[in-house]
Amino acid sequence: MSLSKQDMSAKLAAENALRAEGYNYICGVDEVGRGPLAGPVVCAAVIMPADDIVEGVDDSKKLSAKKREKLDALIREKAIAWAICRIEPQQIDEMNILQATRLCMKNAIESLKIRPDFVITDGNMTLDIAFPQRHIIGGDASCYSIGAASILAKVYRDKIMDEYAADYPWYGFEKNKGYGTAAHIAAIKDRGLCPIHRRSFTKKWSD
Repeated sequence: MSLSKQDMSAKLAAENALRAEGYNYICGVDEVGRGPLAGPVVCAAVIMPADDIVEGVDDSKKLSAKKREKLDALIREKAIAWAICRIEPQQIDEMNILQATRLCMKNAIESLKIRPDFVITDGNMTLDIAFPQRHIIGGDASCYSIGAASILAKVYRDKIMDEYAADYPWYGFEKNKGYGTAAHIAAIKDRGLCPIHRRSFTKKWSD
C-alpha cells in the first residue's frame, strides 16, 4: 500500500527542519546485515533532492522485494548522490559487528561524490566523521532519507546473498539472506561453515 501525502510529509520532517537551519545536502545513512550469521554488513548513504520526492519510501523491511527494487531504481535515478559500502565477514570477526557497522557507515558517507552538509543515521550510533550529525532511532521508518538509504542497502545486500546461494546452495542463502533460521543452523551443524560465515557469530554451532 502506498504511503499517503500526509505520511510522506511526516517522513520529511527531519530534512525540512534541517533545511530551515540552512543545511542543503542532507545525507541519510542506514545499514543492513548486522544480525546475520553469514555475509557482509552493507551501508548506504544518500542525499535526496528536496523538490523531487520518491513516493512510497519506507523502512525496507516493510516493503516487498518487487516494491524495493522499483524504489531502488528511482532513488538511484533521482538522488543528488549515493554510495554503498560493505564490510566482509572476516573483518567483522576481527573488529566486532558494532565497530564494523560504524566503519561501513563512515565509508559510505565519505564515498559520496558530493560532500554532505549534515548526516542523519538510523539507530543510536555516533560516527567518526567530519560532518554535523544526528541519529534517529527507528529512522528507517520515520525519516525519508534514512528510508531511502535502507532500500539501497537492502536491495544491494539481497543480491549479494542470492549470488552466494549459487556458490553454497545447501545453506539456503536465497531465502534466509544469511540470517539464523532453523534450516540454516541445521545446515551449519551438518556441513560446517563456508567462507562467508561470520566465525564470531557461529562458533557455538560449528565447534
